[in-house]
Formats: sequence, structure tokens, C-alpha cells
Amino acid sequence: MQVKETQNEGLKRSYQFTLPAADLAAQVETKLKEAQPEIEMKGFRKGKVPMAMLKKQFGPRVMGDAMQEAIDSALRDHMEKSGDRPALQPKVEMVGGESWKEGDDLVVDVTYEALPAIPEPDLSGVELERLVVEPSEEQVTEALENLAKNAQSFEDRKKGTKSKDGDQLVIDFKGSVDGELFEGGSAEDYPLVLGSNSFIPGFEAQLVGAKAGDEVKIEVKFPEDYGHPGLAGKDAVFETTVKAVKAPKPAELDDELAKKFGADSLDALKAQIRERLRAEYEGASRQVLKRALLDKLDDLVKFELPESLVEAEADQIAHQLYHEEHPDDHGHNHGEIEPTDEHKKLAERRVRLGLLLAEIGQKAEITVSDQEMTQAVLRQARQYPGQERAFFEFIQQNPQAQQQLRAPIFEDKVVDHIVEGAKVSDKTVSKEDLEKAIEALDNV
Repeated sequence: MQVKETQNEGLKRSYQFTLPAADLAAQVETKLKEAQPEIEMKGFRKGKVPMAMLKKQFGPRVMGDAMQEAIDSALRDHMEKSGDRPALQPKVEMVGGESWKEGDDLVVDVTYEALPAIPEPDLSGVELERLVVEPSEEQVTEALENLAKNAQSFEDRKKGTKSKDGDQLVIDFKGSVDGELFEGGSAEDYPLVLGSNSFIPGFEAQLVGAKAGDEVKIEVKFPEDYGHPGLAGKDAVFETTVKAVKAPKPAELDDELAKKFGADSLDALKAQIRERLRAEYEGASRQVLKRALLDKLDDLVKFELPESLVEAEADQIAHQLYHEEHPDDHGHNHGEIEPTDEHKKLAERRVRLGLLLAEIGQKAEITVSDQEMTQAVLRQARQYPGQERAFFEFIQQNPQAQQQLRAPIFEDKVVDHIVEGAKVSDKTVSKEDLEKAIEALDNV
């Protein structure tokens, strides 16, 4: 294979590879000879089919395989000799295209952007501040009271008492559309907490002020995006009977409450809550620390970026932000979304930091273990209840999906590696100060 350089500007590379027709024909001949002993054809014994007939029968297919193998081999050899690492899959175009015929030289144009040489940053002077929040007794008590509220029971109110938000009503109801009862629209002895918004909009509000024994005619309209197409946007009437009005009674803050949540005692439950809060604060603090580190790294090192990676990242950012701003648009028929200068600036930062962290991680021999990948898959699978098996199979068969799970784990491990060698000082702050620091991340 002959290689001629046609472009070498910045990170852009172009080459023309030429495989002489004689070399290509020799590869086809070799492949056919290797297969000949196992080939059978009518009128010939196994392994005795003449080469001329093999070429006629299998030549075009073997030629295609030989051409692909020749190109792949030439690319591998070129990358090894040049030391280039393509930013994306090289673009390979066959010169002549469909006009190529057997006996012609195989000529292909190869273009790609090489990953840049990344300077090794001096991380010895990196100074970081870690925000530390210690859970207060008030925060532990507040979390405990929320648990008690979730574990609340309900007691019958005095006969004739009007219901209010937070009360539980026991009701019978029958729902109809255009005078006809519809499936799933009726129930008996249904416990409904007013203000829970568990029914369609407007239903619960019409029961506020009702008393036990009241019969209430509730008129509502199903939302236009209601999950049942036969009911979406339709007016409905629910004939409702209130059988009981119950007041909420929060659970007592005692050992019995603790046992409901798997703790041996109230003190043990408080300790669990304190550790959970501490873990939440540490997670939030880590986000702030990571952003500060990335900001420092972004200022510390500059190098040329592959345009193809920046453009792909900018397109992804623009597409993601579009769907965040248009949550009702779930499809991809919105046409092309043109990235703004702000999108491109953010893309440059992400690509630069991604390449830098990858380089640091590689030199530090940081890897993602099978166990870490398994844990990541399990966490992700929980978002698809009932479809876990299908999700596992999808991940196993999709290298790109595996990389999407592996990348953030690798990045976090590299960040931890850098933080370990940096000068980190702890600063005790309030929960409110930490929340402000988190909000500031979203505003950048």
C-alpha cells in the first residue's frame, strides 16, 4: 500500500492510499486458495473445484472482503507509524466509486482530525476549598417530623364536621362521560387525601367542605394530554358519596416510629437520618469542589481542539437545551437546531476538559472496574421498573451505551485523583450557604 499525504494543517489530516491491482488480485487468490479445500460444487469433488470457477462464483464477494481488509490494515499501520489518534472515526472514500472495476488499482482518500498533543499540567499548585456542613439537631428533627408525617394515620372527625385540605375522605364514586360509565371510573370505599392531587385537576377541590353522608356531583374535564385517548379532553361527571371524613394524626416520635423505618430505636433512627443528611451535604459539596477544580484546569491548560468534536458537542448541547425549554416536544421533528456562540463556547470547555482528564487518567493508569460498571448498570436499571432485563441486554449489546455509563465514572475517579494531590482546605458553612453555592453552579 502506497501512502501520500495530501493535507497536514493544524489537526486536519488527509492521505491517499493506493493498493496496486496486482497486490489486490494476489490477496483474492490467497483467500480463494485457503477456502478451496472446503468448497463443494455440483460436478466436482470437495476441494477439487477449479480456481477459475471459484473466481467466477465467489470472486466479487472475496474481492470486497479483500478491499476492506486492505483498507483497515493500511489505516492501522498508518496510525502506528504516525502516532496519530483520530478524534472521530476517519472518513474513507473510494476514488472512482462505482466506476472502479477489477484490474484497477484501489485508491482511497482518508481524512480525519488528530487528537492534539496535550501538555502536562502542573497540578502541584492547585488549591481548593471544600465546604463542610454538619447536620444540626434542628435539621435532624425536621427530617424526623417529615417521616412521622408520612407515617401518619387518620381518625374520624366529629359527625357533621366539614372536610378541609389534608383530611382523608372515604368515598364511593361513579364516573361518566356523555352519560355513559367508563372503565376504571368507579370505586367504593376509596381513601382520598384532599390536597394530594392524586385525582384529575378540580376533583379534590370540589370535596373541600363536604361532610360525611353528603352526595356530591363533581364536574371536571380530563386534561388534553391524559393517558387514556378515549378520555383526553372530555367532560366528566362523578357521582360521589362521602362516607367518612378523617383528620390526619401524625405518628408519635418514638421507638415504634423508628421500627416502621427499620431502626431499633428512635436514637438509632436519628443517627441514620444524621448520616443520610451528612452524605447529602457531602455530595453537594463535592459538586462545588469539582466545578472549582474544572474551572482551575480550564484556565491552567490551553491547546488546539478538534473542530469535529467541538461541533458535535455544540450540537448536542443545543439539542438538549431545546428539549429542556420545550418539555412537551418529545420527538425529533423540530428541524435542525443551530448552536449559538454560547453553545460553542461551552462545547470548547467540555471538549478541552474531557481530553485533559482523559490524558491525566491514562497517565495515572486509572480504569473503571467491572464491579463499578455493574453497579452503574444496576443504578440505571432501577429507572426502568419491570424492564430491567431488557435494559441489561441493551447495555450488553450496545458499546456506545456502555461508554456513556463508563465515562462519568472515569471522570469522577480522575477528579478524585487530582483532589488527592491538591491542597484542599475545609470550610465549615451553613446548609443555606451550601445551597447558594449549588444554585450558583446552575447559573454559570
